[in-house]
Formats: sequence, structure tokens, C-alpha cells
Amino acid sequence: MADLSSVEKVYQYLLEAIVKGDLAPNARLRETELAVELGVGRGPLREAIHKLEARKMITKVPNVGAQVIAFDEREILEIYQLRENLEALACELAARNMSDAKLTELQSILERHKAYLDSNDGQTYIDQDPDLDFHFFIIQCSENQWLIRLLCDELYHRVRMYRYQSAHQRSRPSKALEEHQRIFQALSNRDGELAALLMKRHIQAAKQLLLSSNDIQH
Repeated sequence: MADLSSVEKVYQYLLEAIVKGDLAPNARLRETELAVELGVGRGPLREAIHKLEARKMITKVPNVGAQVIAFDEREILEIYQLRENLEALACELAARNMSDAKLTELQSILERHKAYLDSNDGQTYIDQDPDLDFHFFIIQCSENQWLIRLLCDELYHRVRMYRYQSAHQRSRPSKALEEHQRIFQALSNRDGELAALLMKRHIQAAKQLLLSSNDIQH
């Protein structure tokens, strides 16, 4: 079996390259070239590719091999529809389960986001470490393993990919921060019902922006 640390490093490298568009949609993953480029054996590389396939970030094409997923914006719309209800539930659970220390950590994340926007006018959160992502953090704090697996493992990186590679998603960072701050306040007050409602509206607003773009016909 390949060294797990090597597999994870290769997986994270390729995942970020796909999300950020360094490996473009429909790009073929050539194992021989990648193994040389990354300085790893074929074993860890193949296991990392298998993990990416399980996360639906790549697909296996007959007579071609491993290939980065095509950018399917209709699928993204369906994902946003799922997120409305699932992340609202995550908020409701997080309001109940978050420790005071976790709330303080979430507040620190928002402060870092605000500082980032203040110094990078017109930019969004996508340029930051995904571990600091507001949504990701709340989902983890729900302590519901099914929600965490579905949202973080199955959907989260597809959403990140879309946000990185779609310019119009950069048009509401300040508004999004205000909405995040209101959600945080509801969580701080342990008002799960309000936090869920605010999260649902927040994701609906992002979905409406998506629908108003020229990318998706509806």
C-alpha cells in the first residue's frame, strides 16, 4: 500500500489545482508526467486520483483515462438548491452544539475576512485558505456526520471550483460578509431557527445571482 501521507499530499495538490483551474476542465491527467512533476511514485498518484474520482472531481473516460470534470453549471444550480436546506439545518444544529470557543473562532474567521476585503477591494473569500471558509466551519460545528460528509466531501469542492472560475461570483463580497455577520450573531444568541433562516436566504441570494448571470439558461 502506498504511503498515506504521500497520497494525501498528492490529493491535496491536485484538488487545489482543479478547484483553481490550474488543471482545466476536461484536462487529461497523464500519470507519467504527473509522477515526474510531483516527484512521487505511480502508486500514491493512482490512489490520489482514485480519491479525486470518489469526490467526483475527475472522471474516467474510455480510451482517454482520468480527466478533470467538465464545468456543469446546471449541476451547480442543483447543488445550490440542496445547500439552501442542508446548510440551514447545519446552522440550526450548530447553534445548539457549538462551544463558546468555537463561536470565538468563528468570530475570528469573520474578522480575518473583513480585514482581507478591506485590503483587497473587490475580492472574495475564495482566495483564502478553505479551512477558514465560513460555511465549511459551520457545517463542521453541526456535528452531524452525514451532513458533513455530504456537504464537505461531496459538494463543497464543486462549489469552490465554481466560485473560483466564475467571475460574476466576485460581485457581492461586502454584502455576503454582512449576511455572514448576521448569521454569526444568531448563532451567538443560540437562535438556531433564525440562523437557519438567515443562512437559507444567504444561499438563495447567491443562487439568484447565479440565475441572473448569462451562464445558466432557465
